[in-house]
Amino acid sequence: MDRRSFIKKTVLSSFTALIGTEIIFGSKIINGYTPLAIQDPNPFKMFNKNKGMVVLNDKPWNIEAQAHLLDDKITPNSSMFIRNNGRTPEEINPKTWTLTIDGESAKNKKTYSLEDLKSKFEHHTYQLTLECGGNGRGEFDPPAKGNQWTIGAVHCASWTGVRLRDVLEDAGIKSDAVYIGYHAADTHLSGDPSKEPISRGCPMPKAQQDETLLAFGMNGKDIPLIHGYPLRLVAGGWPASVSGKWVNRISIRDKVHDGTKMTGTAYRVPCNPVAPGEKIKDEDMCIIESMPVKSLITYPKTGATIKEGKTLYIRGHAWAGELEVSKMEYSIDFGSTWSNCSVEKPSNRLAWQHFSASINFPKKGYYEVWVRATDTNSVAQPMLLPGWNPKGYLNNACHRIAIKVI
Repeated sequence: MDRRSFIKKTVLSSFTALIGTEIIFGSKIINGYTPLAIQDPNPFKMFNKNKGMVVLNDKPWNIEAQAHLLDDKITPNSSMFIRNNGRTPEEINPKTWTLTIDGESAKNKKTYSLEDLKSKFEHHTYQLTLECGGNGRGEFDPPAKGNQWTIGAVHCASWTGVRLRDVLEDAGIKSDAVYIGYHAADTHLSGDPSKEPISRGCPMPKAQQDETLLAFGMNGKDIPLIHGYPLRLVAGGWPASVSGKWVNRISIRDKVHDGTKMTGTAYRVPCNPVAPGEKIKDEDMCIIESMPVKSLITYPKTGATIKEGKTLYIRGHAWAGELEVSKMEYSIDFGSTWSNCSVEKPSNRLAWQHFSASINFPKKGYYEVWVRATDTNSVAQPMLLPGWNPKGYLNNACHRIAIKVI
């Protein structure tokens, strides 16, 4: 046996041992190829994510942060959650990328290159909070179908792009326009090119807000591929599904957009409260728009231990959809009494706000620190799980961490 054959046989034996069964036609494997069964896609390396992130799904990729990974005031790529509905585009050339504006309520069908967008329209940068509509789904009972997000499907990065409004106005908007819908380059998991993984949108007033961007930059750099490179929508304060990635077409509609995941129970909740587990007719479901008030302790990690007599310093972020957070409070007695935190103003509209507090505990023992945000409409977070809905959306219960004083 020559050296090359010996090495191939040894490698094949190793593959067989790892897989646990005979590899049929293993002798025909070309040099350098690793069987799929033992290829280990490393999402942390592929997407430059912190190894503390939690993978919920890999078909498609859905990955969330843990609270302590979101401690930065501006979320870095390494801690940004990933929510995909289809396959990430594989062949992207920014030099040939185009965005087409069309639809029943577009005066003209018009196509822009990426360079057109960057050179023709004014650039704007905003910190914008994006939260998955299903963030917190894992707490609902009866359980809701879908990725069982806990608390980490939220982030606030700094986005740079052009206002969607400016591009729509340049193309021309008819007076009967009521909605926009986006279309993108990701592909359906089935591989069927006729199916869109997701095609959502928003009413014209949201599309025309100053902060609704066609973004090409994130935190001062190109947007990472997994987050929508080379062009995406960013509509802060609404479910992150409105902020479509890899966008290549915007339709101006004369009706509510009816694309994939805009109908049925997708990103909809009962218009009126229902009993847990109750079946609801589609016509009794309302589209989610502005996200509810919510907050998150990012320091310290739950389970922290401190010595008796020491002060505990906490910090985190709070957000309230289209509104601002007017008050932040904490409780160490399971919500019986509340004390004020300090809370900063947002850097711009639709950015999350940072809070902090100093806490002293009366004696040794186990405690929980709860935090509660109140928005400018005087609506406060519920202490525990809010009203049930079929898809487990909009869980904005108080965030809680465990503390042991020794």
